Amino acid sequence: MQVLRTPDERFANLPGFPFAPHYVDVPDGEGGTLRVHHLDEGPRGGKVVLLMHGNPSWSYLWRKLIPPLVAAGHRCIAPDLVGLGRSDKPAEFSDYSVARHVEWMRAALFDRLDLRDVNLVCQDWGGVIGLRLVAEHPGRFRSVLAANTGLPTGQTPVSEDLRKWPEFAKSLPTFDVGQLVSMGCTKGLLPAEIAAYDAPFPDESYKAAARSFPGLIPMTPDDPAVPDQLRAWESLDRFEKPVLCAFSDKDPFNRGGNKAIEKRVPGAQGQPHTTIVGGGHFLQEDCGEELAQVALDFLAREG
Repeated sequence: MQVLRTPDERFANLPGFPFAPHYVDVPDGEGGTLRVHHLDEGPRGGKVVLLMHGNPSWSYLWRKLIPPLVAAGHRCIAPDLVGLGRSDKPAEFSDYSVARHVEWMRAALFDRLDLRDVNLVCQDWGGVIGLRLVAEHPGRFRSVLAANTGLPTGQTPVSEDLRKWPEFAKSLPTFDVGQLVSMGCTKGLLPAEIAAYDAPFPDESYKAAARSFPGLIPMTPDDPAVPDQLRAWESLDRFEKPVLCAFSDKDPFNRGGNKAIEKRVPGAQGQPHTTIVGGGHFLQEDCGEELAQVALDFLAREG
């Protein structure tokens, strides 16, 4: 496996991001290792809050939530998915699968960091991968806050635009990550913030993960990820620990995705699920303070 590593100087002086990097090594699945980056902020004895981002963002996305969570005494762990952020980046599309992403995160968070009593806060692919971890290791988790995410199983038809997106993402001459994140925000981003989302990618060769994620979405029943996704739902159908949905009202990608979680997961019953007004897909950017308050209230009550 050919692996690329973004030079550290690309991450210098990012706006609003004073956090120190931390790293663990995990097996790459082919006899080698991958370096996985994570933030670790707050007291070691605080409640563990695991902040899992999606594509094509990285832990920079959580910069507005970490300070208030740490001020409340919580320990925030924010990993970068393999292929994104400061984590190592396998160079080929074929290096990536849902199963591998789940296993890389499992190894980093459980084998290396040994996280327990975890309060998961997840969005986009951070939810797909995070909910798989919840389903497969429910004893490690204490609560779940799901925002603009879901656990697709390929059982329902998808739009033609979504069906075409994977090939489009792979074939674009330039995959403009910072602009894509900005387009997923209702308020847009400042040029320096767009640059921070571009920082992990010195050139197009570093973007195999970002380009491949759309093609990993299970869209048909014969997708290779479907059996694991269905087994995960069977586990979540029995998950009784607290689960809260906080979706935004202007996310075109995950609209309605909260309904399955709220209906099926026992721990979601009776929870004060909320809609965050004014937030796009990346609601951490648009409504970071509001999402932080939802998380703080949830942790105070259930975490």
